[in-house]
Amino acid sequence: MFRNNYDNDSVTFSPQGRIFQIEYAAEAVKQGSVVVGIASKTHAVLCAVKRNAEELSSYQKKLFSVDEHAGIAIAGLTSDARVLSNFMKQQCLGHRLTYGRAMPIRSLVDMIGEKAQINTQVYGKRPYGVGLLIAGVDERGPHLFEFQPSGMTEEMTAFAIGARSQMARTYLERNIDAFADCTREELVKHGLQALRESLVQDKELTVENTSVGLVGVETTPKKGIESFKLYEEFEVKQWIEKLGEARASGGGGDDEGEGMDVDS
Repeated sequence: MFRNNYDNDSVTFSPQGRIFQIEYAAEAVKQGSVVVGIASKTHAVLCAVKRNAEELSSYQKKLFSVDEHAGIAIAGLTSDARVLSNFMKQQCLGHRLTYGRAMPIRSLVDMIGEKAQINTQVYGKRPYGVGLLIAGVDERGPHLFEFQPSGMTEEMTAFAIGARSQMARTYLERNIDAFADCTREELVKHGLQALRESLVQDKELTVENTSVGLVGVETTPKKGIESFKLYEEFEVKQWIEKLGEARASGGGGDDEGEGMDVDS
């Protein structure tokens, strides 16, 4: 039997017990540009490398705010990410109107996981071709979750998805013991360093192609929630300059080729 006899819909299993449409959706995530997320005891950070399809086009947005206390980073099909982002915004708004408080991050992630899994169980639908890193803070502190097209969600200390993300994950694994007690600035530094590890040899992080999202708990005597904030273009310049200074004094790793652009 040819493989494509079993990939016409998402409810047909192959003889090996695989659902090929889910694997195709996961492949779309691997082709998107890399995004990195890290959580500490006080903050969660999302860092992303933006791509432009050609020199004449603008850079594709990679980070989105879904509520005051939560944001997402995407890798894969941006159109699918927009559908999930709008759904998350509606759920957060409905929860605030009903209960008068922010929605717990775990509940929000469970909702999009259930929404995505329905597409793998109903004939005529297809899995979402996008992976997400969800960063947020609630009464239990900062959280980082990974979302997969299959509908599986998992809480992480640090993670990376997208093209060449294995190199970023290797860096995160080497430094995972330090993340819990990192300050806000140190988390951003680690996130950008992990991004840089995944770049091809002739590319660098610049103010045009780098985005950072931060959310956390205020460490002042009057504790509260720091709203999710996006930093782009000139706002990330200071972090990139510090990273360049550190590289000049300490050096960096080698890189290879990059995957096909899907974030468009």
